[in-house]
Amino acid sequence: MRLTASISLGERMSDLSRALSRAFPMPKSLLPPAAGIDISDASVKWLVLEPYGNAKRIRTYGEVPLKDGIVISGVIQDTRALAQALAEVRGHLGGIRSAHAALPEEAAYVFSMTVPHATPREQVLRMIEFEFEGRVPIPPSAAVYDFNFIPARASEQEEISVTVFPRDIAQAYVDSFRMAGLTLLSLEVEASSIARAVSSGGQEEPVTLVVDFGRARTGFAVLKRGVPIFTSTVEVGGDAITHALVDGAHLTAEQAAEFKNEQGLMAAKGESAALEAISGTASALADEISRHYHYWDTRRNDRGDRMTPVGDVVLVGGNANLKGLPEYIAGRVQSKVERGEVWRHVANFDEYIPPIDRRISLQYATAIGLALRGA
Repeated sequence: MRLTASISLGERMSDLSRALSRAFPMPKSLLPPAAGIDISDASVKWLVLEPYGNAKRIRTYGEVPLKDGIVISGVIQDTRALAQALAEVRGHLGGIRSAHAALPEEAAYVFSMTVPHATPREQVLRMIEFEFEGRVPIPPSAAVYDFNFIPARASEQEEISVTVFPRDIAQAYVDSFRMAGLTLLSLEVEASSIARAVSSGGQEEPVTLVVDFGRARTGFAVLKRGVPIFTSTVEVGGDAITHALVDGAHLTAEQAAEFKNEQGLMAAKGESAALEAISGTASALADEISRHYHYWDTRRNDRGDRMTPVGDVVLVGGNANLKGLPEYIAGRVQSKVERGEVWRHVANFDEYIPPIDRRISLQYATAIGLALRGA
């Protein structure tokens, strides 16, 4: 799902309706080189790809920390402070002045609906407006919204994925990039970026539940053939495990991080205090995953047919590295659970190994997906 495929340049950046319009996307060959920039409450990550033979390689990447309070739950509280951080990022981009960015899932409303085959775009947008009253608690005049078709065989009805954002939240992102001297080429929901990185996008790909296990929160996205049809966020994060290990098992922050990655849920019985510190958050996360999984896996249409049988659970985010987490979740949902292959559309490891550690790369899933837009 993409909120935009093209954006107005120069002075048009202030026109949000144009900035979030994808009616006439510019061909990739005409777009300038661009960075994928992922903004969270704690940091700004960037990644730039460039051609490398028949594939791609990383041109530059990195992370700039954000002070507390600049961004809260994905909503920008201090536009100028974020612009300063983005200007710092710009200094690491090697002359690149364009970017693709993601909007926070916490503020997004994502849903699917059907439209008649070959319906003109403007008519589809009007149909979406009729859905606002029952699906979105803000009026169309206070929102920016767009849609993407979900790949399917030809039929009388087409399924689309719709994403809606409060206009003021989206405008703050546009303003921050403009103030930082960066040309914002696109905005999209984080789930779309992650999907671009980890999904095959093939017709035969099963419905997938993506779990972005972050520091303070966990994001959920249901992907249908690589397109988000639902997103949500819960207040369960890996920092709770770190704090519990520091306070309950008396480890340093560095020791806690190592314990999570090297032993985690597979810790020996002699590590009972540390394992107990982990199990509470792991259980809470598993409960949320199970709840989302079983709701979507058991949905049925008017004929009683299953609508979205979930085939896979994919874990991303820095805390997805918790040792034993895939096996633990698999035991709860009785389904295949694996960590996302974030480099699958970037490079063949036989030809090129990205310079980002495998564990760290799970933190860059959003930035990688954004960078793939312009690569």
